[in-house]
Amino acid sequence: MAKRARILAGQTAAITGAGRGIGRATAQALTRQGVRVAIGDLDLEAARATAQELGPTAVALSLDVTDRDSFERFLDETEAQLGPIDVLINNAGIMQLGKFMDEDDATATRMIDINLHGVILGMKLGLARMVGRGSGHIVNISSQAGKFGAPGGATYSATKHAVVGLTEAVRGELRLMGMQDRVLLSYVMPFVVNTELGGGLGQARGLKNLQPSDVAEAIVDALQNGTVDVWVPKSSKRTNALGVLLPRRLAEGLGRAMKADRVLTEIDTQARAAYELRASASEPGLQAGSEQARIAEKTGS
Repeated sequence: MAKRARILAGQTAAITGAGRGIGRATAQALTRQGVRVAIGDLDLEAARATAQELGPTAVALSLDVTDRDSFERFLDETEAQLGPIDVLINNAGIMQLGKFMDEDDATATRMIDINLHGVILGMKLGLARMVGRGSGHIVNISSQAGKFGAPGGATYSATKHAVVGLTEAVRGELRLMGMQDRVLLSYVMPFVVNTELGGGLGQARGLKNLQPSDVAEAIVDALQNGTVDVWVPKSSKRTNALGVLLPRRLAEGLGRAMKADRVLTEIDTQARAAYELRASASEPGLQAGSEQARIAEKTGS
């Protein structure tokens, strides 16, 4: 007998990095499901614009995911204004591109702090609330780069691989605690999405870029059905399964034939310039660094 989809109406969701892109689209999708939504973002003006668009069941809150106090305040204020958090979506992330050996240390630190430590903080703080109450669902946004190492985005790929491993490991801990059916974890692995972060990238053969709404719909489906590993598009799961079965040389040859190894290397540096510079300032505790003045040159190498 098929499991019935969970009803989300009346729940409270907190979403990090929700002022734009996938986070914004997810907030829109959850609002349509009757969910109260907290829009957390370092860019408070973007968060306010999204919350205003969504109406009275959404609030905009300042959030730096790399700072424990900021994250705790975000969750506290969400619960004060909207009620106990049922869903936490760790969406905030950045992707700065270029050859690994040319990457400055500040760029690597920034991506690890936001993409990985931000998720670790969110999970620790979210789980403390959810395990105590005996219910909740945390969704971590990874990437297909978290399954296939992507040339041109080595550190980004590393952070997204880590998110997958982190989620699976903590799921195991919840199972040992007897909480696996009460506090749920999911991770989402989209292909390239037409957002500012995904702008100016190369094109793989046979795969179309996604819209943020495609990922948002997959997240809603995961919340309704308790899906753990969420591939977007779903067909990517079959491609991954085939790659696991093939010998390495054949699997890598298939990836090259699809130009999957060129998506983060054959990029339009001008189209990405504004995003790269904004991403370089996305963690208040880290300066952009002298290398950022040459970001277009670096990402085109």
